[in-house]
Amino acid sequence: MTRILVTGSAGLIGSGLVAALEAAGFATAGIDLRSGGDVRDPNELAAAAAGCSGIVHLAAISRVVWAERDPDAAEATNGGGTRNVAALAAERGMWVLFASSREVYGQPDALPVGEDAPLRPMNAYARTKVAGEALIGGLPHHAIARLSNVYGATDDHPDRVIPAFVRAALDGGTLTVEGWDHAFDFVHRDDAIRGLLLLIRRLEGGGSPPIVQLVTGVATSLGSLAERVVAAVGAGALAPGTPRTFDVSRFCGDPRRAAEVLGW
Repeated sequence: MTRILVTGSAGLIGSGLVAALEAAGFATAGIDLRSGGDVRDPNELAAAAAGCSGIVHLAAISRVVWAERDPDAAEATNGGGTRNVAALAAERGMWVLFASSREVYGQPDALPVGEDAPLRPMNAYARTKVAGEALIGGLPHHAIARLSNVYGATDDHPDRVIPAFVRAALDGGTLTVEGWDHAFDFVHRDDAIRGLLLLIRRLEGGGSPPIVQLVTGVATSLGSLAERVVAAVGAGALAPGTPRTFDVSRFCGDPRRAAEVLGW
């Protein structure tokens, strides 16, 4: 049975991907700080990857604000961990699927954004993802998926916008909207995982697909999102907040390449 290592296996996407892989007939191994194991340690990574044909590299400091507050930690995890993954894959001849982000584009000139748009990272997190793409892109057998505002599990980071809004509304509190007109391409976890599975099958078949972004092509403003949550819950108040200077204010991706290349 084919065995695949998932880094960040206890996270929002990783936990769902492990379950989906096993349901599809794959064996899995995982490495995650929350369940033991650290991609920053090359020995731990090598041990976790024993018997695996490929690595899905999700492990990262995934919150933009956390990386901005501690860029050294982001570099150690996102940069150092990815270097360890690339080195191990090169040594053992494994494929790598790297989870990148729509943050690599920075503030786009026009919407929707396609995969060939220029990369202009505007925060510490995005810079680690651009560096990771360059590193993994140098491997002979790889794929890169750019993800966008993935949501859809109750155990997500509590400060991510959708769970934060829902929790505030359920508590009858105030939903603080940091950028009312800021708009993003929100993608459900199940859809993102389905795209990752399609990429994994391509990699297992010997292919190296082009960079794809897993996006809906629909932009939802934070103000509209907050209003929907309040309407659905039937509670909560709305208040404007001050946007952070290091955040992208708008993104909507073009899903056509993922449809053409993967049938996603």
